[in-house]
Amino acid sequence: MEQSEHLLPECFPTLHNDTFLRAARGEECNHVPVWCMRQAGRYLPEFRETRAGQDFFASCRSPEICCELTLQPLRRFPLDAAIIFSDILVIPQALGMEIRMEPGRGPVFPEPLQTPQDLQKLRSSVDVSEELGYVFRAITLTRHKLEGKVPLIGFTGAPWTLMTYMIEGGGSNTMSKAKRWLYQHPSASHQLLKQLTDVIVEYLVGQVAAGAQALQVFESHAGCLGPQQFSDFSLPYLKDISRRVKHKLKAEGLNQVPMIVFAKDAHYALEDLSQSDYEVVGLDWTIRPQEARERTGKRVTLQGNMDPCALYASKGDIEKTVKKMIEGFGRRGYIANLGHGLYPDMDPDHVGAFISAVHKYSQQKEN
Repeated sequence: MEQSEHLLPECFPTLHNDTFLRAARGEECNHVPVWCMRQAGRYLPEFRETRAGQDFFASCRSPEICCELTLQPLRRFPLDAAIIFSDILVIPQALGMEIRMEPGRGPVFPEPLQTPQDLQKLRSSVDVSEELGYVFRAITLTRHKLEGKVPLIGFTGAPWTLMTYMIEGGGSNTMSKAKRWLYQHPSASHQLLKQLTDVIVEYLVGQVAAGAQALQVFESHAGCLGPQQFSDFSLPYLKDISRRVKHKLKAEGLNQVPMIVFAKDAHYALEDLSQSDYEVVGLDWTIRPQEARERTGKRVTLQGNMDPCALYASKGDIEKTVKKMIEGFGRRGYIANLGHGLYPDMDPDHVGAFISAVHKYSQQKEN
């Protein structure tokens, strides 16, 4: 690349809006920062135009396309953070599994894991730079193209969530095949979860080295686990990831970055999550802000949690919902977001109304 000398981390542009990072650290901010999960998505016509005719994972492997898709919502909305366009399933791919993204079905694994013997089909060791270097290149390119406008978030799927896809062969309402492993093959389950954790740690550290300024871990399928299964098969690995990433960043002389854990529907584990060495705990829309604040104290910043479907309401009603949400969480130690990702049929103008309302109501002084 001709401009490669300009694509080094030490040459990154100065950050002009650090509100998101300060909120993640629990510091006072002029306004509550806001970003949206899946803010680079199909609800944007420009996203659909860029992706037209492109294989999904081919797009993920193109740093230029990932950069463009990441930047698109920033051109429309005054967001306080960008999140790199990628997918959580790049890790199973790095382990050697084939995945197809099929219209109307989503991700499909032609050969999912069926028995513990199938673990032998996975790569025993993964050269993360070799297998996932395209994500790192996308992050570095995007950091430069952002020109310091807002911080860039990197992310990963959590071990249990990735395990569900690898065993179910795609999406599932019950996760019964994956949960069957937990009951019938607990040792093999731990073996797989540990293998995923090892790759995730390297992957997240690589993202920071490439320029990510914060990291989010998506435990999207926590809700199908009960408290005991979550304590046995999810929480230990989430804790291991945060501990090892922080240790490795320090060992490699890299900056520590805020880490966010989003375990959807895991209300039963809120206290545990707030003490799992993540600076931020993400929340879905099924918990009251005041309750979440009471149960986590001042240990962490909270992120969330408006029901994405509230964006189908009128702009006036969106404003009322946002105002109530901010009053519930308070302005300090809070990052506004949705309780899940944006859906493809949402109106970009209503997304804009949500973002504007967060800034409007959070800049007003609390009584």
